[in-house]
Amino acid sequence: MVKKILITGANGFLGSAITKLGIKKGYKVSILVRKNSNLINLKPFLSKLKVYYGNLEDIESLNQPIKDNDVIFHVAADYRLWSRKPAEIYAANVLGTENIALKTLTHNKILIYTSSVATLKLKKDFISDENSEAKFDDMVGDYKKSKFLAEKIISSFIKKKKLKGIIVNPSTPIGEGDIKPTPTGKIILDVLKKEMPAYVDTGLNFVHVEDVAEGHFLALKYGKIGEKYILGGENLNFKDFIDLVSEIGKVPKVKFKINQKYLYFFALINEIFARYIFHYNPSLTLDGLRMSEKKMFFSSEKAKKLLRYRPRNVKNAIKDSVNWTKEYFELN
Repeated sequence: MVKKILITGANGFLGSAITKLGIKKGYKVSILVRKNSNLINLKPFLSKLKVYYGNLEDIESLNQPIKDNDVIFHVAADYRLWSRKPAEIYAANVLGTENIALKTLTHNKILIYTSSVATLKLKKDFISDENSEAKFDDMVGDYKKSKFLAEKIISSFIKKKKLKGIIVNPSTPIGEGDIKPTPTGKIILDVLKKEMPAYVDTGLNFVHVEDVAEGHFLALKYGKIGEKYILGGENLNFKDFIDLVSEIGKVPKVKFKINQKYLYFFALINEIFARYIFHYNPSLTLDGLRMSEKKMFFSSEKAKKLLRYRPRNVKNAIKDSVNWTKEYFELN
């Protein structure tokens, strides 16, 4: 019997990659999106999808979609590192996740929950894994705090209420379909547009979005209820990453390095202007600087060993991301 799967946030960057892969693997795929969602990432596939309209914060709008499917991939999240209205981030990521968990439990379905490596503890010059347990006070910014709380809710439902849930923690996905773009996609876009004047000394774990999508299905196939698995790629210093973007995109490299401590004043002014005067989304923020002070390096060895997870070389991921970004944003 072909499993019926529901994907929340299916129109987003990661969600659309999971949706396309689900169709390719032969699942009967349904998606849950808002009424006004931009479905451009799914346009060629809409004839193969059952579309439900709902809102994570409206629990009754989740009832029928979850009832009608066997496996719920809860991918939807408010992935903003800064917001004029932080409550919106918590409403989507915390309340929305709790609502999904409640309805999945009610209808006795399987939940694959997309968390984030943002919920893990970072230490200086240390590669974190699934055992790097953090406290709420370790979280920097509303996005990380909201994802930390949401993951705790899922873990509690699994342990105390017997929810059939598995948690996956993607690192920093890049690749095709980052239409918003995400904060990382914006960095790639800025480098290609020659609009990044300087860089800071930090590091991230980059992974192809299609590998993260595959990891979700591997978690469904091989994962153990109650466990969590990091779906990452390769750890790269930020300078090395943007240099590769420059090389592949054939644009000049960003040469000027600046210490984070000199940027805090400008980030504060930037946020004041963004929040109270001009109402824009700032690239330079206080939380962004705080996050960058530790290298966000992670290990995917558990997923490789237990899920047979095999992410591709990071250069291939960057190449796909750069080529897609240049074409989509008409930078050629």
